[in-house]
Amino acid sequence: MKTLSTIIFILYLSLFEVASAQQTGKIKGMVIAKGTPVEYAQILIASTRMGAVTNSQGKFTINKIPFGSYRIEASYMGYAEVTKEFTLSENQSEINLDFKMTEQTMQLDDIVVTGTKTYKRQTDSPVIVNIINSKTIDNVQACNLSEGLKFQPGLRVETDCQTCNYTQLRMNGLAGGYSQILINGRPIFSPLTGLYGMDQLPANMIDRIEVVRGGGSSLYGSSAIGGTVNVITKIPKDNSFELNYTYQNIEAKTSDNIISANATVVSESRNSGISLFLNRRERGLYDQNDDNFSEIPMLKTTAIGTNMFFIPNDNEKLELNISYIDEYRFGGEMVPEKPAFLAKQSEERTHNVWMASADYQINLNNDNTSIITYLAWQNTDRKHYTGIMPDEGTVEYEAFLENPPYGTSDVKTYNVGAQVNHRLNDFFNTKNVLTLGTEYVYDDVLDEIPAYTYLIDQTTKDYGLFLQSDWEITPELNLLSGVRMDKHNLLENIVLSPRASLLYKYKENTQVRFSYGTGFRAPQAFDADLHIAFAGGGISRVSLSPDLKQENSQSLSTSINFDKPMENWIAGFTLEGFYNRLNDAFYLQPIGQDQYGELFEKQNGDGATVKGITMELRVNYNRKIQLEGGFTIQTSEFDSPVEYIDGLAGIKEFTRTPNDYGYGIVTFSPNEKFNATLNYVYTGTMKVPHFAGAPNQTVDEIITSADFSELSTKIAYAFPLESLGTSLELYGGIKNIFNAYQDDFDIGKNRDSNYIYGPGQPRTYFMGLKLKSK
Repeated sequence: MKTLSTIIFILYLSLFEVASAQQTGKIKGMVIAKGTPVEYAQILIASTRMGAVTNSQGKFTINKIPFGSYRIEASYMGYAEVTKEFTLSENQSEINLDFKMTEQTMQLDDIVVTGTKTYKRQTDSPVIVNIINSKTIDNVQACNLSEGLKFQPGLRVETDCQTCNYTQLRMNGLAGGYSQILINGRPIFSPLTGLYGMDQLPANMIDRIEVVRGGGSSLYGSSAIGGTVNVITKIPKDNSFELNYTYQNIEAKTSDNIISANATVVSESRNSGISLFLNRRERGLYDQNDDNFSEIPMLKTTAIGTNMFFIPNDNEKLELNISYIDEYRFGGEMVPEKPAFLAKQSEERTHNVWMASADYQINLNNDNTSIITYLAWQNTDRKHYTGIMPDEGTVEYEAFLENPPYGTSDVKTYNVGAQVNHRLNDFFNTKNVLTLGTEYVYDDVLDEIPAYTYLIDQTTKDYGLFLQSDWEITPELNLLSGVRMDKHNLLENIVLSPRASLLYKYKENTQVRFSYGTGFRAPQAFDADLHIAFAGGGISRVSLSPDLKQENSQSLSTSINFDKPMENWIAGFTLEGFYNRLNDAFYLQPIGQDQYGELFEKQNGDGATVKGITMELRVNYNRKIQLEGGFTIQTSEFDSPVEYIDGLAGIKEFTRTPNDYGYGIVTFSPNEKFNATLNYVYTGTMKVPHFAGAPNQTVDEIITSADFSELSTKIAYAFPLESLGTSLELYGGIKNIFNAYQDDFDIGKNRDSNYIYGPGQPRTYFMGLKLKSK
């Protein structure tokens, strides 16, 4: 994770350069809100370039201020601005000023990091960064990362297997392998983790999610073509705790129990802190069409982790986080208390996942320079089974029982790097922040099923070097430019990925942005390639063409962002157009069958184009009623028709990619006790391949799915327990109220498990209680 104190450096306003002989003084102080020090508050001396940002202890210092009288302003998102006056002279060259801030009625300008690898306010970022905060995740009753990501424009989470329910994140119409998912800013979300990781990361682990759509490879390396999602885990902020229990019931058939806990402790001096989380989930099998084969698998998941920080000095910060996830997942024929291989068709997965990272930052040169070093790691051990039982009495049946198709996976990912940020206070009478960084990403995937002679033994190594200039040409005009150089072990040549973004602030409330970027994907196996599917009565597998070469992209986007604050209202919108050109685009070519089932080979095509527009709307009345929503209209096509099923004519359209989709959330919070949320997710029609083999499907075909409108609601009420200094919240609601769910699933053991589309869950009732500190 990018150390949180990077904010102190990047938001620091440039000091006013003066002659060395000029007499100067300094001002220091602290910012407090609700009796707690405020980190990242912005301090500005009016009519100058001098300023600071408070550290984790709420303190600030501004040096080299020429003698004279000034007005100083303190501001922080969500709080009213505070202004004071002071005078520096020979008689008083050092002044202490403290600020006490009060909550403001309205505000829309969070601090983000993902777009530039440095902390900036959203309105100052040349790259659009959208935020899903923990409050939104709670309001929509998301149980994990996968469920929370549905509520962002340009994003769609799809379920891609009827048996194991692995999910993919599609950004601007591009499949999961085009999206870079980061944990605390680090690319340790391995290809195998991409299959189930979004379901495994529990909601109470997440502080917020930052989303950057479009090419980001100039910062994050391979696979950031569609965009980047940065999952930022909960950090210690104050002394608090929370206990939560949720019961869910899927269509009166299946129970789902979730217990979670969070606790945070921060030292009195605020120079150290620790946060802990625990999540336990148990969900049963769900059978939609009553054929005794599940459409939603059984889950038993335990996740535990911690975040810690230590500040040895005002200019240093060390941060550590570590987490462990244990998950058991089973889907297929519902045969309780039997081994997986005695089911007619099933998938069984046992995951043990460790993730950890360490970040160290030191600020030098009067905070004009910061050095950040980091190390991140993930290790996944998996035992798995994927099989279809042959008919009894056959030779295949006896061979199957003697050697059932169990497999093992061992995946290791390492990321080590360093980054230097340096602020130039007088860059042609403007200011510029230069960033130079280097990192090494090592990913080793071993996935084996001896019975199928199936083996993926893939090691990738990527050495990256990146340079970025964040140039504030004028207060209204900002140019972000950069280039990344990658040396990937699967590529002969070095890959250069340039990027440029221009931000123009038109008047006070409007930002116009233009962006261009390039990216690449190395010729390796990504998440969907590692999935073994059931189709045509056999096992479908993907191999890589020996001639596979890198895929390249060029992306363009332009947007206008407007937010108008009024006394009781804030209303705004964002309109963005995007264009993404893929060269040598990857696609799966059917290449026949073997004794186990269908075979596909990943090959390079001529190219493909993805383009469209995304619209966002947001309205907030007095923090009591809030509306936000987004809608995307797009096209995604290959240059030449692609054959998805052997023997069927090819099509140009991307499969499983609707041309229109969107979401909306309405929240009503008249007071601190009551909260009601209504949310909506729309999924348009899409092309979906359907293999024959099941009794209900006798021909291969590509169908056009129906569209879906998924409406959900949650109501919560908190009872204050003053004597205990806590509150007890009761909540309940319904997900997918009108049961917008696929109704033509295949039946039986020879079903096409990839024939699944639309919402990932049918109508689900839930209720729960939450005990938390006030």
